[in-house]
Amino acid sequence: MVTLRICGVDCYYESIKVLENVSFSINGGEFVGLLGPNGSGKTTLLRTISRVLKPKAGTVYLNNADIYKMKSREVARNIAVAPQDAIMIDFDLTVLDAVLMGRHPYMGRFKMENERDLAIARRAMELTNTWHLAEKRINELSSGERQRVMIARALAQEPKVLLLDEPTVHLDINNQLEIMDILKKLCMKEGLAILAVFHDFNLAARYCDYLILLNKGKIVSVGKVEEVLTSENIKEVFQVDVFVKRHPITGTLHVIPISPMKEKTSVNNRRFHVHIICGGGTGAQLMKTLFEEGFIVTTGVLHLLDTDHEMATLLGITTVSEAPFSPITEENHKENLKIISKANAIIVTSMPIGYGNLLNLKAALAAVESGIPTFIIEDTPIAQRDFTNGEAQKLLSELKKKGAISVRSQNEVLHLLNRLRAKICTEVLSYEQIR
Repeated sequence: MVTLRICGVDCYYESIKVLENVSFSINGGEFVGLLGPNGSGKTTLLRTISRVLKPKAGTVYLNNADIYKMKSREVARNIAVAPQDAIMIDFDLTVLDAVLMGRHPYMGRFKMENERDLAIARRAMELTNTWHLAEKRINELSSGERQRVMIARALAQEPKVLLLDEPTVHLDINNQLEIMDILKKLCMKEGLAILAVFHDFNLAARYCDYLILLNKGKIVSVGKVEEVLTSENIKEVFQVDVFVKRHPITGTLHVIPISPMKEKTSVNNRRFHVHIICGGGTGAQLMKTLFEEGFIVTTGVLHLLDTDHEMATLLGITTVSEAPFSPITEENHKENLKIISKANAIIVTSMPIGYGNLLNLKAALAAVESGIPTFIIEDTPIAQRDFTNGEAQKLLSELKKKGAISVRSQNEVLHLLNRLRAKICTEVLSYEQIR
């Protein structure tokens, strides 16, 4: 099994240092993602490992051999590169000829490709879904097709280490997943060691075993995906707030960027207070949207560990919190009512309702009865999320009878909030005026 070791590498472009004391290792069968802002040294690192740019300090080892002391042909038999920008566009080559260039490290001087070379090239092209393009000219292909061809050419080298500079940059989402599935399979079943540059956090999280986070030529973090892909690390390196959560379907980490509050938020927005009654992840996106628009947002009662609670915590939103898997206490219910009494509007999301959070609907009913505009998002029928033997349905019906406005989507409620905000900040508005 191959091991690639990068040991204390410093690299310069003339007098400018671009990599500083970079060290890590990759073993066969591992898929490692390289993340970092533009100019952080990701592509330079690939160039160093592929022996294009020799470091001023440190070196790169393939197993125990210094690659800078190995013959070029031997390095090419072990390390292949698929660059971000497809090359050979200016050459009048067929796609098959381009892929066969990957066989050159195995061919003697002035020798032509043999049947084995053709078979290996064909397999690489079939894996990357490019065999049907074999007779086409490289300069006739789309950028996405060229990217696939470059990956096929790299695979035709039969490398032990594969370096990829944004392998999916020119591909649509369907082709991205197809190529990544292929690479992951090769990594797992054939022991290929892969180091790939990514800009897409979620794609990296889905396919990589380990991540390396670079910034200004230095490693900020290296380790398992969950150790590197944290909101703190991303904030430090990219200066952006994100919400990091395991995706409920894929089980992999999912990164949701959160835009900073707009500097030119209107005075009206800053005066308008919206309280969201939610749970089970039904309010996270709404919180984020209202927060980004500059509204004063509060929420509750939310249970700790709930996705909505995590989003509220990340955004710094005032929240009434309850212990996980516990019924809402009378104390927290009263605290929720206290916050609700100061709100300009209440939103009830299509949350699952059990006996543990039934008091949240009663809090919404109290808001309606006190004249606070209340909106109920009903994008999921209550019958599908009522776990109280009908008590939640009864409360919801009573809410609507007493004046709560039912809407079908978050976009619809935002439209009504904007209308309400425009009026409430300039005049006293009766509840019926916005219906």
